Amino acid sequence: MQFKHPEILYFLFLLIVPVLVHLFQFRRFKKEYFTNVQFLKSISIQTRKSSQLKKWLLLCCRSLLFITIILAFAQPFFEAKDNKNSSNEMYIILDNSFSMQAKGKQGELLKRAIQELLEETPENTNFSLLTNTETYWNTDIKSIRSTLQNLKYSAIPFELDHLLAKINAHPTTAKKDIIIITDGIGIEPKQLKSIPKEDVSYFIIPKSEQKNNVAVDSVFINETTTDFYDISVQLSSYGDDTKPVSVAIYNQNKLIAKTVSNLETPKKTLQFSIPKQAFHGYVSISDNGLTYDNNYYFSISKVRKTNAISIGEAAKSNFLARIYTNDEFSYSNSELAELNYNNIEKQDVVILNELDEIPQALQTTLKAFSEKGGNLIIIPSAKNSIATLNSFLANFGKIQFKSFDNTEKLISKINFNHPLFSGVFENKISNFQYPSTKASFTVSDSSPAALLYNDQSTFLTALQSAVSSVCIFSAPINTENSNFQQSPLIVPVFYKMAQFNQNNGVTALTIGNQNPFIVDASLSKDGILEVKNANEHFIPIQQIRNTKVKMTFNDLPQEAGNFEIYNQKQWIENISFNYNRKESNLNASDSNILSDYNTAESIKSVFQSLQTDRMDNQLWKWFIIFALLFLLCEMAIIKFLK
Repeated sequence: MQFKHPEILYFLFLLIVPVLVHLFQFRRFKKEYFTNVQFLKSISIQTRKSSQLKKWLLLCCRSLLFITIILAFAQPFFEAKDNKNSSNEMYIILDNSFSMQAKGKQGELLKRAIQELLEETPENTNFSLLTNTETYWNTDIKSIRSTLQNLKYSAIPFELDHLLAKINAHPTTAKKDIIIITDGIGIEPKQLKSIPKEDVSYFIIPKSEQKNNVAVDSVFINETTTDFYDISVQLSSYGDDTKPVSVAIYNQNKLIAKTVSNLETPKKTLQFSIPKQAFHGYVSISDNGLTYDNNYYFSISKVRKTNAISIGEAAKSNFLARIYTNDEFSYSNSELAELNYNNIEKQDVVILNELDEIPQALQTTLKAFSEKGGNLIIIPSAKNSIATLNSFLANFGKIQFKSFDNTEKLISKINFNHPLFSGVFENKISNFQYPSTKASFTVSDSSPAALLYNDQSTFLTALQSAVSSVCIFSAPINTENSNFQQSPLIVPVFYKMAQFNQNNGVTALTIGNQNPFIVDASLSKDGILEVKNANEHFIPIQQIRNTKVKMTFNDLPQEAGNFEIYNQKQWIENISFNYNRKESNLNASDSNILSDYNTAESIKSVFQSLQTDRMDNQLWKWFIIFALLFLLCEMAIIKFLK
């Protein structure tokens, strides 16, 4: 037992006072009895014995009364078993990602967690609250009550290591209690390493009752005909008992297609045909799982011709005119000697077709063209200087041409996962007629190749930036050196290279993705583009690049939907945003990775545990009770004992 104020124990010396008083009352006097009262002697002896017993009992009661009062003021206590962490600062991490929409026994997981926080958090407890997007330092439950009640789901997935980094960066010298409320989806073992060993962490993992969920993953154009777009809608199903779902497509909130799909496999792709015109709408499904991933918003811009120019001999460029037709492209060819450099910045794609030499002025112009969002295709010439080629390519990335090899090779492998072939092939093919080259450069490249030779060396590769791509062949493809122009591959390859990052396909951005978006717009020096719809309005980060504007959205907008881009009041283009689908799989959590950490069933149990383990067992109340009992005993002795 310990005392909070041990100095008060010195008052125990005052116990000598009642002892002295009682001893003084016990002084003996010599008594002489007269004859006429001597007969009372025996009665007096009996009374004296009773009086002495009463005084001894009173002495004990009063002494114990003084002792218990003095001990009560000294505040005795038994030290808490976790007393060393009693001064810890508290941090509460609340996962408000979309997976917390799942329903448990008492409703949606997030709403139930908020309600329990409001009900069970002691009013005098100071803490800091961190959600996926917001941070509230040094607050209490009264101050943050309205914020919690209005907390919305976040489009940013739950990333525990980032939130722990914020806590660790917060200036404090105290140890920490970290309470993490999450369903566990997205937590990986490496994220847990961010928890300092000296701090105390508690995981509260609410469980969802419904594990089945269906999500719309993506939409892309599978084929374009004269009057229609054939689009593919990809669905993902999670869980063991997935029921058929209704799938509908809306353009400007007008229903244009609808079907019911049985999900026999975890991934299923549905095909729809929609009119070949500007589209600004969404795909919608109806299921009993999460609701945030039931709508997929996308836009298709009005078909705009892609400006393309090839620089090289006209005879070697005839095959490009057959690929870049007038219905989708504005194509032209120019000999190097006749090239107007001012026309380059107006193009979307430039093809260097077997130029023997690349002048320095052209290299500088093409570097600026690529930085502003233009696509570049480089077909080397057998007469190219390797040193000149490497000096030019160094402007775009890490790729080096080595030697020129006169060995015939077959082009036998397609990298179907390469962005150039996204949506090109329905199935992986392997039995096509392999084109070949008679001579080629040896290429050293760290990026994955799009087309490879049978010896796994590179035939076609791409250096991609956030706004453009530079596609590089390792061999001339003229008819004397290669039969690639007769291969079925040539059309989709050159078509995709020209259309990369152009806004002629499906526009469906992911909130939180840092990839920029290029839009055609001529702005004044002080001009800005705005993005808005009926519910939200914001100005993204933007950079003017001649007749184009590069926009970066970061974590905007806050809600998924169809938006429009405006230059002041003039409409520029449609754009759509969707939530990240990382939270769709409700079976993704692994509770085993938390086996080495403190877990609790509820917030209430955490606070009870902290209170039990960290609060000293105060005994002064018991001593006050004993003092009152001794006082009552004293009063009873005085009144009833004769």
